[in-house]
Formats: sequence, C-alpha cells, structure tokens
Amino acid sequence: MNRRRFGRTNIEISEMTLGGGFVGGLLLHKPDEVKRECIAACLDAGMNWIDTAADYGGGESEKAISWLVGELPADRRPRISTKVRLDASRRDNFPDQVRASIEGSLERLKVDRVDLLILHNPLVPEPDSATLTLDEALGVMDCFDSLRNEGLFDHVGFTALGDGPTVRAAIASGRFDVAQVYYNMLNPTAGFALGGGTGAGWSDSDFTGLLDACREHDVGVMNIRIFAAGVLAADERHGREIPITANAGMEAEEARTRAVLAALGERGETRSQTAIRFGLSHPAVSTVVFGVAEMSHVHQALAAPGLGPLEEDALAALRRAWASDAFRG
Repeated sequence: MNRRRFGRTNIEISEMTLGGGFVGGLLLHKPDEVKRECIAACLDAGMNWIDTAADYGGGESEKAISWLVGELPADRRPRISTKVRLDASRRDNFPDQVRASIEGSLERLKVDRVDLLILHNPLVPEPDSATLTLDEALGVMDCFDSLRNEGLFDHVGFTALGDGPTVRAAIASGRFDVAQVYYNMLNPTAGFALGGGTGAGWSDSDFTGLLDACREHDVGVMNIRIFAAGVLAADERHGREIPITANAGMEAEEARTRAVLAALGERGETRSQTAIRFGLSHPAVSTVVFGVAEMSHVHQALAAPGLGPLEEDALAALRRAWASDAFRG
C-alpha cells in the first residue's frame, strides 16, 4: 500500500485508514479473534492509521482499539485519530466539554496522546444543538490549541459536513491541519463541480470546491463514507446504514447506486473496490477511511489500492450517471 503526504502535518499516511465506527462496525460487533484478524490484515497490507471517535459505540470503539493495538509490538502500532462531538445545547462550556472528551478518549485508548483530534460537529450558518457556526468552531480551536500545547495530541482537524461554503471557509481559516471530507460516487461534489458549481439541480449536499480548497491550503484529507454507509458496496442491509447528508435517505441512495452501477457496467472487480479506487483517483485525497462489517470485506478493500486509480473512461461514465434524474430535483 502506498503512502501519501498528509497535508501540512508532513506525515506519510497509508492510502487507506481503518474506520472504527458504528456503520461498518467490525471492531464493535465481531468476536475478539475477528477483530485481531482485521487489525493484522490491515497492518500487513501497509496501513498505518486507525480512525475512531469518543461516541462510536459509546466509547467501545476506543476501548477495543486500546487492547487490539496494545497487544502489538511498539514498532507495529498504527497512528490513531479520535474525535470530539460537542453538545451545542450547552454553548457556555465548550472548553470543559473538549477537555473532558479528549481526556476520556485517552483513558479509554490507554495512551498519553493521539496523533490527531477532530472536531466532529457539522458547520452551518444557523446552528442547532448538534451543529456549530464557523465562529464557534474557530473559538473551539482555541481550546484545541491549549490542549495541544499540553501534549495531548499533535494535530487538529474537523469533519467537513454541513454547509458547503461554511466548511470551505473553515479550510481557508488556516486553523485546521486535516479535514474529513464526504466524497463518494453518490456525492462527488467535493471533487467535481456538479451542483452549485454549474447551476444544475443537484439534490444532495453540495461541497463544490472543497477538495481544491484543501489542496490550496495544504490541509490533509481523510475521505470518509466512501461506501455511502454501505449502499455502494453491497445490496445487503445490516440496519446500520445512516445517511449523513441532506436528502440522502435510503430510497434516494439506492436509486443513485443503481444509476452509477448501470453506467459503469461489468468491471471485473467488487463494488467496494471500485468505490475505493474512485476516492484514490483524486490527488487531494490523502487517505480513504473504510469501515467494514465482515473479514471478506476487509480483504476486498485492501486489494483495491493495487488496482490503481479509477480509469478515465469509468470517470466519464460516472459523469453521465450524475447527470441522470436519480441525482436531480
């Protein structure tokens, strides 16, 4: 597995990162021997990063990663990122929330520091109890900077969800080393100007220009939701499919998936491999974060980088699919 420069962190990160979240769920829901097998396969393939969060499984993801990584020799242990999700109904105590979250994460992970701490709330112009404004997020970064100076983590990032112009402004602020960017074959707007960039009737969240902004400001990119909660990878449903963008209900996502698959045709590879290759085709993407439910999915995913970036004729076929009714209105 190749490595790519991780923005201004100057870390060389593996092209793929194992996600410890609820949707894929292997590190949460499978027996211990399967969890061990997953970690070993990823490390043997050259992966050097695991991504988790304080609220994945109510902290159970961090606990699982703690003992799984703790069993390994020090020179074989991957880097770790975790996240802070603030309760924005309590806007008067963000600093206390940030400290409590990272200290809880370090305790569950049984480490003194992590490589990257990520602000997990979406950014919007008019916030609610789950979202922040840009000004609020930048204020929270003052808290992050203070805790970074204490040595609790090395780099700061944010999950670039919410309002497209707001997240682009966050990138341009210079306060974030890393962005987690929603980018996949069902919503490619972060890398292709299909909605607001062209005036077309794009029906989902529009992140036009986001990947270019990350390149311009030397922000490392973690490509999240590459399987669109699993819809792109398989027809089977496990009940953990949770769309996280606007107008991305399961019925709409499945219609978009059918349009994409019809445009691509038979490819001689798994759907998950095509999805990963799509993410790796964009030069701004530092690493593709993948969540999996079964070991067979792990092996399929780890084989994808060796197939190379998605071919230009496949990208052209995808552009035709994105112009179809499934993606409009």
